Amino acid sequence: MRKLLNEELGRPTIEEYANVDKLPVVAVLDNVRSAQNVGSFFRTADAFGIEHIALCGISSTPPNREIHKTALGAELSVAWSYYPTTLECVEKLRSEGYRILAVEQIENSTMLNTFRAEEGVKYALIFGNEVEGVDQAVVDVVDGAIEIPQVGIKHSLNVSVSAGVLMWEMFRQMAK
Repeated sequence: MRKLLNEELGRPTIEEYANVDKLPVVAVLDNVRSAQNVGSFFRTADAFGIEHIALCGISSTPPNREIHKTALGAELSVAWSYYPTTLECVEKLRSEGYRILAVEQIENSTMLNTFRAEEGVKYALIFGNEVEGVDQAVVDVVDGAIEIPQVGIKHSLNVSVSAGVLMWEMFRQMAK
């Protein structure tokens, strides 16, 4: 075995990637404070063909040197928008027919290992602040919640790690 060279990976150009079918999934960042975490969202969204990232509140926006450090250019390939508040974003996405799900440990959440994405449904996944999680005011208006099962003593993952887990699972279930 040998590692493949970058030229052998068949990576599309930014222009070609713009025409690739994306998953009907929006990653909503609810006041994510670390620009490097924001950059990780872009890179992971690019990898799994997530259609859009919504940056809300204090979440940094491109162009930003710290975002670029982890995004490595994916901030140029993934569509994004900014909203002053997450509630404004949720209202807009709901009006566009998205099912709004918090990625959070809350009452009556659905464990990720039992979650099944429904065909024809567009999803907005809300990821919270690194310390506070998804704001309670946002939790109050979501359609449901997905929780990542954990067995360790922390019961906590970095928000960008949670994004990787959720985006992979959405890709696994929804990619054609």
